[in-house]
Amino acid sequence: MKKYVLGRVFRAIIAVFVVTSIAILMVYTMIPRDNVFREDTGQMSKLSGDPDALSDFKNNKWEQLGYLDFVRQSEMCQSSSDYNACMLIEEEPYVDEYGQDMVEYHYSDVAQEVIDKYTADGYTVSYYVEGGFYATRDFSGLEIIVNFYKNFIYIDHPWKVEDPDNPDMERSIYFATDYNGVPALKCSGCEHNYLIYFDGSFPFIHQNILNLNFGSSYPTYQNSSTLDVINQNQGSLVSEERTLPNGSTGKTSENYHTCVYKQTSALDSRDQNKFPDNYANCKSYYKDPSMVSISYLFGIISLVLAYLIAIPAGVSMARNKGKIQDKIGTVYINVMISLPSLAFIYFMKMLGFSFGLPDKFPIYSFGDIRSYILPIVILALMSTASVMIWIRRYMVDQSNADYVKFAKAKGLSQKEIFRKHILKNAIIPIVNGIPSSIILCISGSVITESVFAVPGMGKMLPDAIKSFNNNMVITLTFIFTGLSIFSILIGDLLMTVVDPRIQLTAKGGND
Repeated sequence: MKKYVLGRVFRAIIAVFVVTSIAILMVYTMIPRDNVFREDTGQMSKLSGDPDALSDFKNNKWEQLGYLDFVRQSEMCQSSSDYNACMLIEEEPYVDEYGQDMVEYHYSDVAQEVIDKYTADGYTVSYYVEGGFYATRDFSGLEIIVNFYKNFIYIDHPWKVEDPDNPDMERSIYFATDYNGVPALKCSGCEHNYLIYFDGSFPFIHQNILNLNFGSSYPTYQNSSTLDVINQNQGSLVSEERTLPNGSTGKTSENYHTCVYKQTSALDSRDQNKFPDNYANCKSYYKDPSMVSISYLFGIISLVLAYLIAIPAGVSMARNKGKIQDKIGTVYINVMISLPSLAFIYFMKMLGFSFGLPDKFPIYSFGDIRSYILPIVILALMSTASVMIWIRRYMVDQSNADYVKFAKAKGLSQKEIFRKHILKNAIIPIVNGIPSSIILCISGSVITESVFAVPGMGKMLPDAIKSFNNNMVITLTFIFTGLSIFSILIGDLLMTVVDPRIQLTAKGGND
């Protein structure tokens, strides 16, 4: 069994990376790269009057996003025999055919040698309007994938930080207590001050040793890593009285578990007064849950509610096949399956609004239970029909099995037969889908969250696609693919727990 599970895990990991690689190729090769700037109208407008600055900005951003290699003149000239001669630009004024004063730029033989060298290496050399040149080389599809995964796994260690102004930095990993007196694994020389720490937020045990690097979000949530955007809390800052790193107490919104190394040259007087070392760059506490937390909260509560409604209803339909309970349940299932989701959501929204419930989540926001009622009830009811129909179908099928006839012959009542035997066997296929339902709650609900303006994960992928946020699209593709594939494995394993007769390692066919 262990060998089988390891094999499934290995194949699942391969599948996740294959799907993610396909997504990378589609994003980088099938969509015009100029589209990444469509949502950054402020910067585009600001630079519109300076073509050279605009060119630099675009090439810088494309290089950061992994489209190309961008080499400036100063970098190109580093490989020349005479750096100063390579950087020299001679200006020759002239008047064009329209009588306009123009300037023609001339470059030295050394600069031309460098230009020819880069051209031979596959680069395209371009010239600035105000003089000077640069080179770019587009990456192939394979190079884009390799570059993306090159720094994909991030491992923090005591030699991670390089600070010329702090050559005698201590480099070690050690056990200590955090500012709350809770044991933690800390580091000097790592990028993160805390490698392992504990707090009251899920999953309660946190680590900064091994992380995945999906790059930064752009154009939305600029300069933040995509994982930070997903995981970071939202809303206004929360300032509380806390013990500061230097031992004193004060009111602050900084989360000292997240502090990372700050170069000595960047430390200011405030940092030096507050922190005993260079770990002075910290994230802050925010009032409201993160997008992934709010989606998971909505999803898990609605899922529990859906099963509490659907399983008893499906059992009642099966036990009373052809009777009024079965007919009412069948009508309900047909209505829920045939009714468009959007129409049902808006109908429930209007119905709830007539009872005084908010039609938008932000009206009362996170602190009021009324904000949660309508979205959760809608999500739950939309899931009940499929569970009801499968419970009924499995139980009706099982009621004709030989073991049921044998139980009746032994004198067991219909209630006992359904509760102790039929339901136990009929629930096995349902159990297989429970892990997927639980795990995929993290992905949120696109339509419901959009209609109620819930700040969750549901809208994140469509919004990322719409804004051409490449790294966010790839991050969410990786997460959702991984969750989907591994939830199937967990579902298969859970079936063997519920019914030991199921053998995942059994080979088909007859010997």
